[in-house]
Amino acid sequence: MNPFKARMARDGMVTAAWAELGNADVAEIMVRHGWPTIVIDGEHGIGELEVWVGMARAIEAAGGEVVLRLPDGSDTTVKRAIDRGFRNFIVPMVNSAKQAQSIVDSFRYPSRGKRGYAAPIIRASDWGVRTGYALDEAHDDVVIMLQCEHVDAVANLAEIVAVPGIDAIFIGPNDLAASAGHLERMDHAEVQALLKQIEAVTAKAGMPLATIVGAGRSWADLERLGYRFAVGVNDVSMLIDSARRLAAERDGMTGPTSDAGY
Repeated sequence: MNPFKARMARDGMVTAAWAELGNADVAEIMVRHGWPTIVIDGEHGIGELEVWVGMARAIEAAGGEVVLRLPDGSDTTVKRAIDRGFRNFIVPMVNSAKQAQSIVDSFRYPSRGKRGYAAPIIRASDWGVRTGYALDEAHDDVVIMLQCEHVDAVANLAEIVAVPGIDAIFIGPNDLAASAGHLERMDHAEVQALLKQIEAVTAKAGMPLATIVGAGRSWADLERLGYRFAVGVNDVSMLIDSARRLAAERDGMTGPTSDAGY
């Protein structure tokens, strides 16, 4: 079984870091130093599909697991990403059950869906080595997390989670806050109420939840609330934080410099 899917099914919460810079070496370093699950951010990060494939190879070679956040949920985007060997997905901006059904269908071969067939010659089947790929593995191994990040999605969530084939709902609290008129104010009472509404609807449906660390919720808070997957730090912020800390350490010892270190 897909090891990430197996971990999601066990007790406890899977934690991860974002990869935004589109760099295989950076992603590998993160795996080697305590972040074995990496979410490649195809929505807001740098790079295109083949860049992400190269990153995935580096992450997996280092012993890590990869989740890809797609830039969108179109049939073409899904088809190309799954053929190239990705198995764990976050799909952004899903606001209706009709949209959710179309996305799930894009991941599945007929008669379960509408995915185009090329199983013997794609990376997803290990270039044809996995001879049973199209019949069973292609469906059983995939993790599909649909992102709930708009007030419209919250209003339609009961219908969305009823679509077969969804593995988790991924809350995007920043965009959710913005859609409610509270950009960069995730702590606003209305946003917090929306988060609780999502949690109630998914709990009733038995649908796992995933999200980012933030909106007033720490790693421990999210685990206590029953979230199955949480993404926290990212490579850009790691670099910024380290650069600032080391610059402050330098200035504390030597005084500020005007030559930028050259």
